[in-house]
Amino acid sequence: MLPRSSQQVAEVIKLANRIASEYELEYVGTEHVLLAIQNEGTGVGAAVLKKRGITADKLRAEIDKLIKKQMEETWVFGRLPGTPHFKNVVAGAIKQCQEIGAKELCTEHLLLALLLEKGSVAYKALKALGLTHDHALADVRELTAAGSKATSG
Repeated sequence: MLPRSSQQVAEVIKLANRIASEYELEYVGTEHVLLAIQNEGTGVGAAVLKKRGITADKLRAEIDKLIKKQMEETWVFGRLPGTPHFKNVVAGAIKQCQEIGAKELCTEHLLLALLLEKGSVAYKALKALGLTHDHALADVRELTAAGSKATSG
């Protein structure tokens, strides 16, 4: 059974579409999802980035550098609205959500899935900024445990 998505995930997807449009692209890629997690700012995914010192400016600079390099290396005609990496991240986020035992798909699951999507722009940017899946998973567990203690107390 698929988990329901949080309001934050819905907002992240809207933001990712808007960010892709700002880049004047006709597809949504992992880099747009990553920037949207950072921009949305209220989810555990954004909290992990902040905890690891990954600011919006650092993230955008790294992504811009990678996109520029990618555009110089390849020219692709007729890209689809969601890249294959984007589709893999959505499926991976659902899997991460289920593995953690969460009842709702949230930004932290998207972030964890981005960290597993090797070869994507978001993965390369996060790797360059020093964030690994293991570090993020530990942070997610810490932040969600702290959040559940705060709401139950």
